Amino acid sequence: MPVFTYKAYNSAGQLKTGISDADTARDARLKLRRDGLLVTEISEMESVSDKKQSRFAQNRLRRNTQSELPQVTRQLATLLRSGIPLNDGIKALVEQIENRKLEAIFRNIRERINQGASLAEAIEQHPGAFPPLYLSMIRAGEASGNLDIVLERLSEFQRKQAKVKNKVGAALMYPIIMLGVGAIVVSVLMTMVVPKLITLVEAKGKELPTATQILKDTSAFLGNYWYLLILGAVLANMALGALRRTEGGRMATDRLLLRLPIFGELFKKQAISRFAVTLSTLLKTGVPILEALKIVRELVNNAAIEEVIDHLHRSIMEGADISGPLKRSGVFPPMVGYMIAIGEQSGELEDVLERIAESYEVEVELATEKLTAVLEPFLILFMAVIVAFIVIAIVSPMLEMSDLG
Repeated sequence: MPVFTYKAYNSAGQLKTGISDADTARDARLKLRRDGLLVTEISEMESVSDKKQSRFAQNRLRRNTQSELPQVTRQLATLLRSGIPLNDGIKALVEQIENRKLEAIFRNIRERINQGASLAEAIEQHPGAFPPLYLSMIRAGEASGNLDIVLERLSEFQRKQAKVKNKVGAALMYPIIMLGVGAIVVSVLMTMVVPKLITLVEAKGKELPTATQILKDTSAFLGNYWYLLILGAVLANMALGALRRTEGGRMATDRLLLRLPIFGELFKKQAISRFAVTLSTLLKTGVPILEALKIVRELVNNAAIEEVIDHLHRSIMEGADISGPLKRSGVFPPMVGYMIAIGEQSGELEDVLERIAESYEVEVELATEKLTAVLEPFLILFMAVIVAFIVIAIVSPMLEMSDLG
C-alpha cells in the first residue's frame, strides 16, 4: 500500500504534517478528512523498501533511524508481552514514532504482515534500517515463539552498544574540540595579529631574531597558501579512503589502530566487548553458532578481528572448539580464551560471554578515563608551547628596541 506525506489544518486552524497509508491519494484525503483534517498538500512517498538501495544510502538511513529504533523495539516487546497481537502492536507504535522515515518503514511492515508475511520477512525488505543481527534474532524469535523476549533482548543489546559507543565518542570528542579551538586561535594570531606586529618591528629597521623570522615566514605561508593545507588534508583523506578500500590496506590500517598507544587499547577493548555481547545475545536467542559468527563479523568493524572470526568459523566447521583459535589469535587476550573454554566445558557459553562483555564494558570505561587523563595535560602543554613560541618571537625584538631606545 502506498504511503503519502501531507500538510493539513486541524479544526483549530493549526498546520499539521505527517504521513498516511492508503490505496490512492484520494483515499488518503478522505481518510484524513474523517480525522478532522483539511488537506492542503499530499504526495506519495518513494518506495520505503530499501533492499535495492546502495550501501551508502542504507548506511545513511541506518544513521537516521538508529537513535529511535531501540525505544521502538522495547515498546513493541512490551505490547506483545501484554498480549496485544503483533499487527495491533505495530499499529499503536506507528502513531507515536517521531522519525518520519522509521514511521513509514513500520507502516510498510504492518502492510506486509496484513498481506500474510512474517515480521522477519517484512523486516528483510529494509536492510538499511535493520542490521543482519536484528533480522536473524527476529527470525529465531518467531521460530521459537518467543518474539517478545527476543525483542526485549534486542532492545537491551542496542542500549549497551550505544552506551559503549557514546563513551568512546565522548573520550575522542574532547581532544578534537581542544585541537579545533587551538587551531582557530593560532590561525587568527598568525594571519591577523602577527603580521601587524612584525611590520611594526621591521619599521624600526632592525634585523629580526631567528624565532621572529621563523614566525614571519610561517605567518606568510599560512596567509598566502592556506588553501594548500586544506587541499593536502583532503588529498590525504582521499588517499586513506582509497587505501582502506583495498583488502591489504584495510588490514594494515586496522592492525595499526589496535597497536596505537592508549588509543589501540581502547579500540581493542571496545571490539572485544562488541564481539562478546553480540555473540552472547545471538546464542541466547537460538541463532546457530556459525550463523552468529557471520553476523558478529559484520559488526566488529576491524579487519584484524574479522580475520580471527573467519578462522574461528572455519575451525568450528572442522570440528574444533571456540576457545583454541581465540587463544592463538594474538588479538584476543588469553583471559578471554580461557573463560570461553570454561563456558564451553560447562555448557554455559552464553552466560560466560555475557560476563566477558560486562567486564570489558568496565574496561572500556577505564580506558576512556585513562585516555582523557593523558590527553588533557598533553594538549594543554602542546598549545602552551606554541603560544609561548609566538609570544617570545614577538616580544624579544620589542624588548631589544626598548633597550636601544
